[in-house]
Amino acid sequence: MTESIHVFNRAKVRAHRERAAGALDVHGFLFEETADRLADRLDDITHRFPLALDLGCHGGDMGRQIFGPQTMGRGGIERLIQADLSPAMAAQARTTGVSGMPVLAADEEFLPFGEATFDAVLSNLSLHWVNDLPGALLQIRKALKPDGLFLASMLGGETLAELRECMAEAEIELTGGLSPRVSPFADVRDLGGLLQRAGFALPVVDADVVTVSYETPMKLLYDLRGMGESNAVAEAKPGLARRDLLAKAMAIYEDRHLDADGRFPATFRILTLTAWAPAPSQQKPLSPGSAETRLADILDAEEISLGEKARPKD
Repeated sequence: MTESIHVFNRAKVRAHRERAAGALDVHGFLFEETADRLADRLDDITHRFPLALDLGCHGGDMGRQIFGPQTMGRGGIERLIQADLSPAMAAQARTTGVSGMPVLAADEEFLPFGEATFDAVLSNLSLHWVNDLPGALLQIRKALKPDGLFLASMLGGETLAELRECMAEAEIELTGGLSPRVSPFADVRDLGGLLQRAGFALPVVDADVVTVSYETPMKLLYDLRGMGESNAVAEAKPGLARRDLLAKAMAIYEDRHLDADGRFPATFRILTLTAWAPAPSQQKPLSPGSAETRLADILDAEEISLGEKARPKD
């Protein structure tokens, strides 16, 4: 396990999920949307995965995508174990998911699985709450069998940029200071490097933007709370949700972000991670000097030593 900085209060993360578990049918639309997108990625992969793990399963959206009424075993997955930090979320997944699917409470930072257990590990909008992300990725890679798939989505980058901007401006105006009121997020470059550092092969990270339109900015906050995605920064100052600050931030949001349809946008940047546990059978990058065609021939230029300028052939 790598040494980590505790950005998030994991007890808060668990408590937020416990509170939200019974409200996902109203507020969990983003989990449903990203689960559908991850399932589409699975459809494009021509592997069989006899045993897979859904890490951070929330209410079981991935399970329903993979083992729905018309999609039994989607993406080559034959059996799926669902796990969530919150026992209430795990219970919700058991209640609303596929009958007979194993479900347990498990911490993403301390996986209770042996090495080479799974053929695939999936994670839908959960790992952005992990403090030791390098350590979590390393554990995931070790839990995979050789040539096992890791497929995950995370919130990243400019997620909630509008809310972040308005909360910061309101706090500066009212208190003269600034504290983290919207959780920080990783970006594409960070995650690509972390996947390599964890020992994954063929890592790919890409980003999509989902813009949700709200009747009022307060409805965004209700959705975040109802999804269990409220702020859980460890060093949040007391009085984080004081009414005058919240009212000021909402007023700034209404003044600055009203769109042409009379609604208020909220941006979610969805990062999708795809990587594989190393295996001898996998495609390897070409080693230097192994190319069969010289670049000089393609350019119709003379190959010369370093330090000289290339010149066209006579």
